[in-house]
Amino acid sequence: MSEKEVLLSLEGLKQLEQELFTLRTAKRLEVAERIKQAREYGDIAENSEYEDAKNEQAFIEGRILVLEKMLRNAVVIDEPAAGSEVVVLGSSVVLKDLEYQDQLEYTIVGTTEADPTHNRISNESPVGRAIMGKGVGAIVEVDAPDGTIKYEVLAVK
Repeated sequence: MSEKEVLLSLEGLKQLEQELFTLRTAKRLEVAERIKQAREYGDIAENSEYEDAKNEQAFIEGRILVLEKMLRNAVVIDEPAAGSEVVVLGSSVVLKDLEYQDQLEYTIVGTTEADPTHNRISNESPVGRAIMGKGVGAIVEVDAPDGTIKYEVLAVK
């Protein structure tokens, strides 16, 4: 069974590579030193510092495995061509909420880079799925917990 592709921008790829480097070097050394110090306190059976350090070590090693898998399956998305008329990965899109008349701007990214607090939504999110491949003037409907939301695509950058 093949593993799922991880769609990333070049910037996202560099961020994951940097995180992996930091975990493999500085963080591993840091937690190893904490474990060493905690052992010096004596009985490790009742040593909360030792337990905390071992838990952090397990988290770091797990994150390293996840990052290695993501980078193995990474596919760097091309920047959309200037003047692109349809929404693709990497596009910035201006939407208008047809009920409240609010305008929203999102950048469409892969799931790994999604960060709604910074207006970066996944192509697999409900809004992302609805607008992929659509052009300016298209009206899309998105199912939400409170009902259906209608958006109009005002611009694709």
